[in-house]
Amino acid sequence: MFTNDESISQSLYSFQAALEEEGGSLEEFIRRTYIEKWLGDTLYHTSAIRTTFVNAMHNFLTDYGLFNMERVSMSPVTDPLAHDVEHSPTISYKGHDYKATHSMIYSKFLACLNPKFKGIFVDSPNIRLEIESPTGIQRGKYLADFSQMDIELRRNRNISLDEYLNNIEKVTEILKEDMEKALTFFEDLIIHAISTVADKNEENLKALGVVLEVPKSPFPRFRKDQAVAKYGASGFEPKLGREAESQFFWVIGLMRENYDLIYPYLKSDGSKIPIADFSSDMIYNYDICARSIQRKTNKYGDTYEILSGAIREWLYEPIIERLIDNKVIPVKPNFVKGKLVNIDELGGYGPFLMAMAQKDGDGKSVFPDTFGGGVGIERSLFALTKGECVKKIDDVTFFGKNPDSHPIFLY
Repeated sequence: MFTNDESISQSLYSFQAALEEEGGSLEEFIRRTYIEKWLGDTLYHTSAIRTTFVNAMHNFLTDYGLFNMERVSMSPVTDPLAHDVEHSPTISYKGHDYKATHSMIYSKFLACLNPKFKGIFVDSPNIRLEIESPTGIQRGKYLADFSQMDIELRRNRNISLDEYLNNIEKVTEILKEDMEKALTFFEDLIIHAISTVADKNEENLKALGVVLEVPKSPFPRFRKDQAVAKYGASGFEPKLGREAESQFFWVIGLMRENYDLIYPYLKSDGSKIPIADFSSDMIYNYDICARSIQRKTNKYGDTYEILSGAIREWLYEPIIERLIDNKVIPVKPNFVKGKLVNIDELGGYGPFLMAMAQKDGDGKSVFPDTFGGGVGIERSLFALTKGECVKKIDDVTFFGKNPDSHPIFLY
């Protein structure tokens, strides 16, 4: 049966008319924006590098003992995100509305419930309807749909709520150890992937006018609160890069998502640490920043975050408080004899919270303690190849939807 989506038809009609008003044509726009890119050398070379980069990460993760899981593109609940997006798109199916995934964070947690699993990874889809640059500047780094190597590993520390509340020194020592383990794991992943690309894709890198510097562990590290005190709250990453004198470096302790661990957070008297008292050494998350190196000048390019991750909140009580504090849910779930009494107040979080509250036969929580992160595939490719040929993230994608590039995306 022939169907016609009137909304997109009308949008395309208006778009074509606007192009004609400006003296152009739809054919010219398609040729300039898409056909020339698809036929060009830049996309050929970046695609070759992408393939090696992704395969190298897959090989590292499987050799490490992690299991690959399926992609989750829609769910009743998705990552709420700490930054603004235009809205969360929904998909209607079988009489219900599902959210398109901002990330697979909640799916990753649940996939790690089984203690036999060392961890999981997935080359996951992400849909984030990023807000267009308010100043009209081409930021060159955002995509509405993109892919991410999503990774989560079990920590298996089994720290109880009593220890969390009353043995802060011991728990902090364990968390510091696990933070080092997490940073080392992701450094090893990046080192393996970059060394593989440097070995296999030299001709592609040369054609793009860039070089790769295979990093050594440990990468330079900067605490966010110290960086902000020194350079201001925005735009400090490039300045840190000049200090680092390295293609890759860490920024750690960023106040961000509700599931990124803050410790100590809950106090034994039932109160919470005030947000004004949080410092970077209490926030157990991390970003890897990277930039290109220009082949002709040997100078670094612009700095971009390519990986974000954290040790995760793992105990029911602080998880619930964080969700409420971040206004993700309005109230605590109320469970009575297997029924979620206030399920209508919790949106898509109801089933997730019921799964999170489950106990094993010994009365212990089955929810896992984990650390993890996501490597942005397109973002990494853009950060490492930006230079003579690659100017914005669109250049390394076949169908990239950069909110700063076009009023309508044709493919």
